[in-house]
Amino acid sequence: MAEIKLFKLGNEIKELKSSSATIEKELQNIIEKNMYEFFGVRFLQSEYRIDNGRMDSIGIDENNCPVIFEYKCHSNENVINQGLFYLNWLLEHKANFKLLVIEKLGMKEAEEIDWSMPRVICIAADFNKYDEEAIKQINRNVSLIRYKKYENDLLLFELLNSNTVAPLEIEKDNINKKQIDKTFAEQYESAPLKFRQIFNELKDFVLSLGDDVSENTLKLYVAFKKIKNFATIEIYQSNIRLNVKLNPDDYKLTESLRDIRNIGHWGTGDLQLIIKSEKDIEQGKLLLQNAYNEN
Repeated sequence: MAEIKLFKLGNEIKELKSSSATIEKELQNIIEKNMYEFFGVRFLQSEYRIDNGRMDSIGIDENNCPVIFEYKCHSNENVINQGLFYLNWLLEHKANFKLLVIEKLGMKEAEEIDWSMPRVICIAADFNKYDEEAIKQINRNVSLIRYKKYENDLLLFELLNSNTVAPLEIEKDNINKKQIDKTFAEQYESAPLKFRQIFNELKDFVLSLGDDVSENTLKLYVAFKKIKNFATIEIYQSNIRLNVKLNPDDYKLTESLRDIRNIGHWGTGDLQLIIKSEKDIEQGKLLLQNAYNEN
């Protein structure tokens, strides 16, 4: 792996030397205390016990999908296989996870769990080329994140590779009755051709912004993310709704560009653009570019 060079600017240039956490638990504690700030995941429990082991950390992300964290302390540990074992167990024991969410976050959050995109995040001081190649062959959502510590107060996370697969099929009965009847895939298929074309143009644009962008199709919307979401899109019969992680106070609001901080909505972001025609595409691209740069 190529080494990242970090320098401190001043009267003299000083290179900051990187190090790894002295023990796995040190890193785990830091991440669990700051999981939402780092990864957009709400922490649920440490060392979550199951019949044949225990998951290092478990949480639920901003899309309401389960997330398992596994930390690699030694080079010979296979955290990928370990994380996949735990993920398969979780998919077979959804009721256990729901009970955990009820206990930690409440019934409302538990009713909104989305099982279409559960994932594993593996965190280590380094991975080898075989690790990166292995996740490409796996039909599961797995991310490899390398960390480095610099001095006593700097922590760097680098997304090395992220495998994103098609969403798992979910039973219609599992969708909260308060939500719309159609899934995103069904909404897309039934939407007018012009909205499907607009969506595809926006999708192609946002994916072209960088290799670190991934597309996640959830049951009600599509999320675009680096390590965390920076934009989500919903498609309907009469419009497309683009939500972006931008501060509405920085923009001139209109009937179509709305502050949704105090309005119930799906997806991620406080600023929403309602797209009704091709003339709104360029404004959508500008918002996507800004959200990508700021998150």
